[in-house]
Amino acid sequence: MKKDIHPSNYRQVVFKDMSSDYEFMNKSCVNTKETITWKDGKEYPLFKIEISDKSHPFFTGKQNFIDSTGRIDRFKKRYAK
Repeated sequence: MKKDIHPSNYRQVVFKDMSSDYEFMNKSCVNTKETITWKDGKEYPLFKIEISDKSHPFFTGKQNFIDSTGRIDRFKKRYAK
C-alpha cells in the first residue's frame, strides 16, 4: 500500500439521524465541532445527518407525501388527457 495517502484526521465518528434518533459509528474524516459520549463511555466526534437507512422511505417502506399547495392534484389535472 502507498504511504501517506489517507487523511490525517481519519477517525471514529458517531453519525446521528435527527429524524429517527438513530446513532451509528463509522470511520470518517468529516469536520465536526460537537462530541458525544458513546455506549462504551468514550467521547467521539458527532455529525448530525437528516436521513439514514432507518428513516429513508426506500428502506422503511413508508412514504410521506407533503402536498401543501396542491401540486400533485394540479399535475394530475393537467396531464389527465
